[in-house]
Amino acid sequence: MSKPQVIISGSIAIDRIMNFTGRYRDLIKPDKLHVLSLAPLLDKLENSQGGVGANIAYNLALLGEEPVLLGSVGSDAADYIKLLESVGVDASDVHISKLPTASFNVITDSEGSQVGGFYPGAMADSQSLSFKPWQGQSALAVISAHDPKAMNRQVEECQTLAVPYAYDPGQQTVDPTTDLKKGIGGALVVVANDYEIGSLCDRLEISVDDLKNQVPVLITTLGTNGSLIEGTAVAKPLQVGIAKPREVVDPTGAGDAYRAGFLYGYLRQWDLEKCGKLGAVVASFVVEKHGTQVKFSTGDVVGRYKDNFNEEIEL
Repeated sequence: MSKPQVIISGSIAIDRIMNFTGRYRDLIKPDKLHVLSLAPLLDKLENSQGGVGANIAYNLALLGEEPVLLGSVGSDAADYIKLLESVGVDASDVHISKLPTASFNVITDSEGSQVGGFYPGAMADSQSLSFKPWQGQSALAVISAHDPKAMNRQVEECQTLAVPYAYDPGQQTVDPTTDLKKGIGGALVVVANDYEIGSLCDRLEISVDDLKNQVPVLITTLGTNGSLIEGTAVAKPLQVGIAKPREVVDPTGAGDAYRAGFLYGYLRQWDLEKCGKLGAVVASFVVEKHGTQVKFSTGDVVGRYKDNFNEEIEL
């Protein structure tokens, strides 16, 4: 059986990543949340390419995959699209909008806690993005966080066309227009961090146990505690540790990198624990630098996998 083609729908954004050496919990007064006002002095500010869909596609391409990226950008992202294509991302289906490219602005404290804001811009102009060309083909769609209406439409499309898909609602778990029940209902894989899993369960008024009994593979990323893989297709919960980075500079984008590593293995029918370990290794490179798209080689990945998990892999 041939390996499925992976098609990733999701945001393509220009990120502004900021850091400060303090801790949010030292700045937030619980009795003043109704008048919350924070303005930490920043130590670092950097503009970089990002967006969930683009980050996943970028990291998959560095692993040797040939991902197709579905997204919408403004004309201001021409150089960014060229960069993605230069590493092996198929961006021929990216829509060029008259609106500016989406932008994510985030401030990270010394503990990795983050407060951010997202301007959708061209991301909202995504009516033309469709999985129809892959109907009847060997393909895996990845519906990651972007415009909620487009996500809902793409879920419906995948279910109608029988295109298998992974569901990664991300920050859109809190958006009331995101049809989470429909999204998880037909997904082969659902992935989110522990905060997003909590939001998803709150929205659906179910427990985490209920959720894992509705999804073949449920992945909860846990930051420095690794990841948890469970679900109806998992005999027993798999706790996967992190791969140790040389240093921790910024966690932004680590979750997207984990998804790329996991998907690389999943497309090749690796066992799920091995998929999670590869996700951990890819994520470890991202936290070492500012920005969500860093450079690494397949040799780097193979070496770090062996160092952390005492196992050999081939990419």
